[in-house]
Parts: sequence; structure tokens; C-alpha cells
Amino acid sequence: MQFGVELVKALRERTGAGVMDCRKALEESQGDLEKAEGLLNQWGMLKVEKRAGAETLEGMVEAYIHSGSRIGALVELNCQTDFVARTPDFKELAHNLAMQVAAMAPEFVDRSDLPEDDHRNPEEICLLQQTFIKDNAKVVHDLVTELAARVGENIRVRRFAYFALGK
Repeated sequence: MQFGVELVKALRERTGAGVMDCRKALEESQGDLEKAEGLLNQWGMLKVEKRAGAETLEGMVEAYIHSGSRIGALVELNCQTDFVARTPDFKELAHNLAMQVAAMAPEFVDRSDLPEDDHRNPEEICLLQQTFIKDNAKVVHDLVTELAARVGENIRVRRFAYFALGK
């Protein structure tokens, strides 16, 4: 079954997936945009799992200084290729993560970084387990995974730094 360019374009704009993947998802879902989007998400998550161990040597460092210049943050966000590192979605994620660090002052990137004797709540002190400040329905880890699924590359928050005057 063939679908018009407009339908493929609409799905591509909603998901960021490639043209051929959009076409295939529309064929499997018989033209249902919602089902096609769900299929693309499934396929993307499978790609994320396969690439989880891939090296992430490209990326960017994003800085955020809160108004008043009393709080700031630096975040190193890595991916596999410089092509992905230059995309607007990747840059937006890096900026959002820097804002998250400035707002929530986490101490660790992930719960796996916690010392064994530290019994504090990981949702408070681990960046990837924190609730996203712009959308309480999401966790920061979900944002990273969603982008990794869309671009088909491993994306990783390597490190961050939080700065506050007097602390």
C-alpha cells in the first residue's frame, strides 16, 4: 500500500524518524499515524538497546547561567557522531539538561554512581532519575532515551558541574 508524501512528511515531523522508516511504519499500520508513531518508538527503543554499549566520543558541552548570574551549570552530553551533535534536538537536550542541573543541583549522573553506603533517594540526587523540570510527567532519563531512539545513536550524559555563589 502506498501513502502520499504528505502523510510520510507528517509522521517524519512528529517523530524525527527517517523517510524509509516512516514509510514502512505507515505500511504496517495501514496509514494510521498513531499506530505508526508507536511502531517507530518501538523500533527506536530496540535500536537504543543494541547501541547502549557503543562509544560516545562526540557531543557538546552546554553552559547555563540562571538570571542574576548566581547559579550556573555545565553539562557534557555525548553521542556517537558529530552529525547528531549538531542537530537542534541534541542541542536542545543539552540545554535542558544544563537547566535541570542548575535548578535541581543533583550530585550524581545516575543511580549506578551512588556509593553503596549512600541511602538518599536517587530521584533527588541523581540527574537521570530526577523528574524533568519542564514536564513533571517525564524523568530526565526518558528525555535522553527518546532522543537516542529518534536519532538511532547512543546518547550519554558523561558529567556535569553545578555552580552557586557561596556554595
